[in-house]
Amino acid sequence: MSKSCKGLATELVKCLSESDCVKVEKRSYRECIGEKSPCIPSDCVGLRETYFNCKRGQASVYLFFSSWFLLSY
Repeated sequence: MSKSCKGLATELVKCLSESDCVKVEKRSYRECIGEKSPCIPSDCVGLRETYFNCKRGQASVYLFFSSWFLLSY
């Protein structure tokens, strides 16, 4: 994982750890992050969207530079 998104991932895990989805319902982080559940606080939903956008941005930069490299030959 890139360092630029790692802080967001840590905050997201911490937020989900304190949510009812993980604490009360005993669901996995992956289950809680993958669905829109009413037991997930809006702060966690915002962090989830920010984290996904961060990862998406890194993928698009990677694809840009890798395609640029291939086209330069």
